Amino acid sequence: MEKETMDYVAERVAILSESGASTQVTKDAALAWQQAVAEGGEAVADEATEQLLDVLEGRPTTIDGVIAFAEGPAKEVFGEETAAQILAAQRQRKEQGAKWCDCDACTAATEVLAKFGRVEL
Repeated sequence: MEKETMDYVAERVAILSESGASTQVTKDAALAWQQAVAEGGEAVADEATEQLLDVLEGRPTTIDGVIAFAEGPAKEVFGEETAAQILAAQRQRKEQGAKWCDCDACTAATEVLAKFGRVEL
């Protein structure tokens, strides 16, 4: 893997491993990638990245998923007013062509997946 690509993935993996929006499965996969690359360097980077991609695939929330959350559970989690603000913002993003959630974890995951042709941004 080229250094530029490795750096690109590493930056996003750091976000995935630390984000409060990441699931534990995602955090574990990110930490496993970091450990594999730290121990094996470029020799294992491609394999570790494929494993990470396999875990990340299907994990980022779609814009429709965020909208559904804002229409329902977000009301209990954040309250009616905040949920309404989230819903309005996400509907606007969808109208502008957004496909994915814009939280830091979903953004990092979709960027990594897109870099390797697994999703379109």
